This record gives sequence, structure tokens and C-alpha cells, in this order.
Amino acid sequence: EVAEEPPKAVVSTQSTGIMMGEGIEEEGGEEETTMEQSDTAPAPPKTYLPKDIAPGEELTPDMSAYEMLHNFRARASCLSFDVLRDRLGPREGFPVTAYVVAGTQAEQGKKNSIVIMKLSNLNQVKPEDDEEKSEDEEEDDEDEGNKEVLKTAEIYHAGPVNRIRICPHVSDAHTFVASWSEKGKVHIWDIAPQLGSLETEGSTKEVQKVKPFFTFGGHVEEGYSMDWSLTRKGYLLTGDCTRHIHLWTPREADWLVSQTTYSSHGSSVEDLQWSPNEEHVFASCSTDKSIKIWDDRAQPHKACMITVPDAHSADVNVINWNRMEPFIVSGGDDGVVKIWDLRKLDTHAALFKHHTAPITSVEWHPTDSSVFAASGEDNQVSLWDLGVESTEPLIIDNQEVPPQLLFIHQGQEEIKELHWHPHVQGVLLTTSLDSFNIFKTISV
Repeated sequence: EVAEEPPKAVVSTQSTGIMMGEGIEEEGGEEETTMEQSDTAPAPPKTYLPKDIAPGEELTPDMSAYEMLHNFRARASCLSFDVLRDRLGPREGFPVTAYVVAGTQAEQGKKNSIVIMKLSNLNQVKPEDDEEKSEDEEEDDEDEGNKEVLKTAEIYHAGPVNRIRICPHVSDAHTFVASWSEKGKVHIWDIAPQLGSLETEGSTKEVQKVKPFFTFGGHVEEGYSMDWSLTRKGYLLTGDCTRHIHLWTPREADWLVSQTTYSSHGSSVEDLQWSPNEEHVFASCSTDKSIKIWDDRAQPHKACMITVPDAHSADVNVINWNRMEPFIVSGGDDGVVKIWDLRKLDTHAALFKHHTAPITSVEWHPTDSSVFAASGEDNQVSLWDLGVESTEPLIIDNQEVPPQLLFIHQGQEEIKELHWHPHVQGVLLTTSLDSFNIFKTISV
């Protein structure tokens, strides 16, 4: 069972999950001892920090650091995905259900697709007493319906998928998904029929050929950045590798895509984020090292209201806008994560240097304004809490560790994106070259 009050630090000498903190206090023992008891006190717990793994060594998870941990795979690598705001709404407890949409990056010569997935019956970590079960007992558990279930439906996609995002405004009639194709086109898909099939049928191995609901081929080159507006139904932004940003305005049966672009950046637009509160305002970041704030009520050539030059010392790869506070988190090729206060953008509000390689994804917790997650090319996912006000670093194995660092998750190679589940508190999903993880730690 998961403890009601988890320990402040979970430690392991070989683990894919650690929780950072102040250590665990030992409880006092009995005064009298038996002959079998050692006079030597047990060694204090040791926090594991990521390091190079020697040949033949393998990381194994410290399951006491997780409330839930599952791994699953699609037919091919999916380097971008999104989690549906489903009709089940906010919920707590186990088992967990998640609806995920991902785009494949298949090997050359193989077909790519959009994969619609329903993950269900995701249960919490078993108590230690249950870990050593016989094969018969495990089969009984599966018969009782304790086995996780993955159902999928696939839609053919022309070319690898660079980025995929689900429109947050889901209706009875449509569930729209936008995909950036490596071929330079942006497609809108209505996946409502596929989602419906997952409720009534099992997985379908056949890849369906479905015509996109809408396609825009006006970008000069391929791109990676896109974002749906939370405040205006159907509004979309897409940015490409030639620094151009297009605004999509929904109409009755399609979209009007601006021909005049927002093009103040000097090079590729890597990420876009609508403000969660001000419907006309959005942010962008670029390989030109800058972050920009825009207002779409102005003419595109005058719409850039604020520029933060040299926001990072290298390419700015990702940004994410806090839904409750005026903060933006950014991650760059310099391996640094920065917090920006929109009320004072002349310098960053906080800087965290933990990752040892470029940052690939950042995202604020959907309901806790002080918590965010980041992933990097160093194969780590880190969880952070700005609510920890201490400025004194923790010293672990002669290394300085930021006190705001809550947890490090490992076990995947080439982690590309992460997203919090929008409805289930503390559940995080990640995708990498070989697999997806969905987990909940005891720290968030």
C-alpha cells in the first residue's frame, strides 16, 4: 500500500526513480536485542544520482518511489504525442485511464500513422509482499481484470509526424488533432470515429486511410511548433524552420490561415504557446536564442511586443506557459531550464542547471502552479517545485543538487516529449525512441 505520508527522500543505489529531499530519520529501536541482531547499525540510505552506466549494468526502478509505473509501445517510434482532455473529467485513485494521440517517425520506407490509444486499468504499484508471486497467482490477477489494457486505432499519415497536438475544445461532433508533417504540410484530423471505436471494439491492426479534415501547404518548409488556443475555440498557431508563424482562424467548415506571417525571429521557430488567460497573446522561441511575446490584434509586422534576446546561450527549444501564474518556463540546447516572470522580462526569475544535455520538453503541472517537469537528451525526466524557497544546494556524493529538484525519472532512451495527464493528479507521460512511460511519483 502507498503510505499516506510518503518519506521525504526515497533512495536507491540503482534506480530509475529517486526523490530528492532532506533524508529519512531513523526510528528508535528496542533497548534489548537478541543474539541474531547485529551490533552494527544499518547503513543510512543513499541517494542515487544519475551517472554513466558501466557495460553490463542496467538501471532497475526503485518501486517505492512510485505510486504507478507502466511502460507501453506503439508500432513505431512516436516522438510527439498529446493527452486528450477526456469526458471522464477530473478524478483520483486507481485504476487510471488515459487517451493518447501520437504520431510515428517510422524508419525510411515504412508507413507512418497517427496512433489513437486508450490506456486503461493502470493500477498502482503492488505492495512489496505481492512482488514475489507465483505464475498461477499472476494468472489469477489477470483473470480478475488487473492487467493493464491498451487499445489502438491508426490513421495513415503522409510522412513522419514532427509534432502533434489535440484541440482542447472537444465536442460531441468532432475531436480535432493537428499534425506537422515532415513533408512541410499541416493537417487537421477529426479522430472522433476512432475514439468511438476504442469504446466498442478492440485494437485494429489495419491502418485506416482517412482524408484529413483540412490541410495547409503554405509553409515554406517543415516545422515543429504548433499550439491550440485554450481561450478561443479552434484557433491554432503553426511555425516553421524558416521563422514564419501562421495564425489559423476557424470558420464554419474549415480554417482561414493568415497569408501574412509573424516573422520577427531570425531563424527556426521551435515552439509556440498561447497565453492561457489573454486570448490574443502568444509566445514563441527560436534557434536565434530569443523568446518573443506577441499580440495578434496588431498587424503581423508590428505584433511582436516584447523580445528577450539571448534568453539562452544556445537554441531555445521549448517553452510552456503557466496557467495560474504569469510565468513561462523555457529549455535550451545549453541544458538549462529558466523561469521567466512576464511582469519583469529583463532577466530570468530562476535558473536551473541540472541536465547535462539539451532540454527536449518542459511543462507546468496543470493544477499546481509551482511544479513543472523537464526532459533532456541526457535521458532524464526531472520534476521541480518552485515552492521550495531554500537557496542552499543539497550536497550529495560531493555534488551540488538544487533543493527545488524533487525527482529524477530514468529508463528511456532519447526522451522527446512529456505531458501531464490533464485530469489525473500527478500522472506524467513521456515518449522516447523505444517506448512510452506513464507514471505517478510519491513526490507530486
